[in-house]
Amino acid sequence: MTAAKHASAPGASRTAKLVILGLMTAILLLMSFTPLGYLNIGPLAITFNTIPVAISAIVLGPAGGAFAGAVFGLTSFGQCIGIGGSSAMGVILFGINPFLAFVQRFVPRVLFGFLCGYIFRGMRRVTSVYVSSAVTGFFAAFLNTAFFMLALVLLFGNTEYVRDLIGGRNILLFIVSFVGVNAAAEMVSTTIITAAVSTALYKARVLPHETH
Repeated sequence: MTAAKHASAPGASRTAKLVILGLMTAILLLMSFTPLGYLNIGPLAITFNTIPVAISAIVLGPAGGAFAGAVFGLTSFGQCIGIGGSSAMGVILFGINPFLAFVQRFVPRVLFGFLCGYIFRGMRRVTSVYVSSAVTGFFAAFLNTAFFMLALVLLFGNTEYVRDLIGGRNILLFIVSFVGVNAAAEMVSTTIITAAVSTALYKARVLPHETH
């Protein structure tokens, strides 16, 4: 009986993790198609969609983070064409080049989700689940913003729209000043909520109790 229980445990764990991924995907879609996911301030928006991506990366590793990031990226691109709300910047970028607008909206989200899986694994080797999750949450918001802005400059930096936004400033200074309070709010909220939710999942034994 004991052996049977041990044999079934990995399957139960995988099932629980897939349920979490499905739940995070549903939350991403809900947040993307309602005001819950974005707080629009000027051309940029504060987004809380980094939170379910970070949690997916923590629970399912890099692949789970990349999958959730892809969902986030697709919904973000949808805003360029009025699906699930509208992004002022996205609409303009789509008008300039639809393909590059897709790349700029999609690839950074997949990449930060993928990397967050490795960030959590690395942190988990040296510290607690709470701290590891908090660090992962912070980097989810940080990398999302950094990759998004880097893609904006690389793909659209020679357009009149982005040149006007930059206004002759140093690129780094432009990025820091442009994201400003938005990025800070995302980092704080994602850090706190990701740590709290992941710790709850750890106590519920969805996350393994041994270090990786």
